[in-house]
Amino acid sequence: MDGVWSGGERLAGVLTTSASVRFTVWTNAMLTGACDPDTAASKILGDDVGHHVSGLAGHPEPATLPVALNLLRAAGTTQAHLALPVPGDPIGLAGPPSFNEAALETGEAVVLTGPELGLVPSYVGPAVQWSVLPAASPAPADFGEADRGLRLALIDAAESLAALDVARWNPEVADALIDIRKIGRGRGDDLAPGYEPRAVKTAATARRCLAIADAALADDGSAVTGAEADARRRALLDLAAAARRALVAACAPPVHA
Repeated sequence: MDGVWSGGERLAGVLTTSASVRFTVWTNAMLTGACDPDTAASKILGDDVGHHVSGLAGHPEPATLPVALNLLRAAGTTQAHLALPVPGDPIGLAGPPSFNEAALETGEAVVLTGPELGLVPSYVGPAVQWSVLPAASPAPADFGEADRGLRLALIDAAESLAALDVARWNPEVADALIDIRKIGRGRGDDLAPGYEPRAVKTAATARRCLAIADAALADDGSAVTGAEADARRRALLDLAAAARRALVAACAPPVHA
């Protein structure tokens, strides 16, 4: 899942298929009555071959998704929150340290309000093993602020990368970056029933930005100077940071009047 490059910087990887995104939004849909646990479990599973949840109270063996969702709802879960932390930017985390460390290692997690539990995924081929740990609920995300931040980051990234002549870089990455101003225009995967169209659009934009940044940072491109390489990396990291915050905010529990 994770992209790694020199300097020890790390992104949560290409999150268009992140299990934590799916778990968050479909759990919220189940909790608001927009779908039943079996439907939520199917949507969380996606194209994976299997998910199991370990560490649930009163259930010593790893639980399947339908069983886990029913147990978590019975335990008093009222909301699910997405966390996409990286070192230096623990977005979505509120402790304790043991949970923060596990989530930072993976780059993603889900926090459940009510039982105050966190779920951290471990990817084993096409399967996911979730570990349950005590976790504090995060402060509410400011969607408007995060959305505006992503829009500004898109403008800044487009201008910075154009000035660095991205056409000289890896052709596939260059095409994606040159097209950056068109990101999120009428395209994107749905989150889950109950999420507003604006949140769906922002999530699609954020996920595509993360995919672009992850791909571009895995390739140094054709920068001819150290300063040029640093400027390129900075622009991409700033874009990724704004995208993570926007995705966390977009996936927050829907507010119903």
